[in-house]
Formats: sequence, C-alpha cells, structure tokens
Amino acid sequence: MVPVYLKYASVFLVSMFKFVAGPIAGIASGLPAGLVWGLSVTGMMTTVLIISSVGQAWALHQRRKRQEKGKPLFNRRSRGIVRIYRRFGMVGIAFLTPILFSPIGGTVIATQLHVPRFRILFHMLWSAVLWGGTLTILAVRFSHLAIFDHYR
Repeated sequence: MVPVYLKYASVFLVSMFKFVAGPIAGIASGLPAGLVWGLSVTGMMTTVLIISSVGQAWALHQRRKRQEKGKPLFNRRSRGIVRIYRRFGMVGIAFLTPILFSPIGGTVIATQLHVPRFRILFHMLWSAVLWGGTLTILAVRFSHLAIFDHYR
C-alpha cells in the first residue's frame, strides 16, 4: 500500500514534465478528481514558473551556441512553431502546451519568442486549468478500462 502523500507527489511530479499523464496517474491511483485536477495544475505551473524565471538567460545561451556551431537559427519544427505563434499568439502556444509541447517545452518556446513573463504565466494558467479539468474528467470517465487496473 502506497502512502497517500506519495500518490500526491507522483501526480504533482508527473504533471511537471508530462501534463497529460498527471490526471491519468492520479485517477488510476484512486485520488479524488478535484485533488487530481489541483495537483496537475500546480505541477504544470511550478514548471512554468521555474522555466520562465531562468528562461531568458537560457534562451540567449542556446541561441549563441547554435550560432557558434554554424547551425541555422530556424529548422522545420521551429518554423511551424513560429507559424502557430504568428497566427494565434501566446494563446495558441498556451493552448497546445499541455497536450503537445509539455510544460517545459511550451514555456521554452514562449521564452524563445520573447513573450513577457506575466503573459506566459497568465496564459499557461488558464490552459492548465482548462486542460487539467478536461483530462481529469476524461480519466474519470474511462477509469473502468483495463489500463487503469494495472496501476491500482
């Protein structure tokens, strides 16, 4: 039997790195849906806060490294990301972060695009709340499947 606080910590930590897995792990371990939603949002926002704090210096370092190696500034993937940003702005990046980019990836992208820190935090918060609730509801809805029995 796993102590309850380890279940809480696992949902929080998983949500920091791969947001989609947080609600699944929480519901699979038998935690209440509201708590799973809260831990998932908190986990993602902790990552966003940390990455956006050190992000400006890190983004500049990465750019210098690429230039020193003679690598092009843009590649196929980064052009696609810039296209999303030009069309939908920070709202588009934030919306796709939990399901496509991961909390770390989405925050790095926003930082590389020189989005102000307050805007990053604001947009990532509503995105985490929206996707956290949606993914938690889906995990509860489909918790009867055999995949969830493996984690209990």
